[in-house]
Amino acid sequence: MQVQVQTGDHIEGSEAMNRWIETETRERLARFRDHLTRVEIHFADQDASRSHGADKRCNVEARAAGRPPLAVNADAGKLPEAFTAAIDKLARALDTDLGRLRDRAGRETIRTAESDLV
Repeated sequence: MQVQVQTGDHIEGSEAMNRWIETETRERLARFRDHLTRVEIHFADQDASRSHGADKRCNVEARAAGRPPLAVNADAGKLPEAFTAAIDKLARALDTDLGRLRDRAGRETIRTAESDLV
């Protein structure tokens, strides 16, 4: 799984922050590592450095092999809070999306049978 981190114009990214984000992403999404090819994380400051509550935004897009990309976002007052909220949302979205590929008994569904024919 490749992890890419990008920051907006008003966000100062550091090497230490990027390492922490990469580590957290890999740990929190470890159970999906066989399915994910790339995770892109984008940070933005909605108020251009003026501090007004939840002005930091984190957008996360995950690309799973053979599936359409999933994207989520979260807003918070600080970057780490926005990141953890977004990555938690992504984990729930991946559970839902990848869970649809199997039914309750663990059998493949028609969705996976269709993808094998294409």
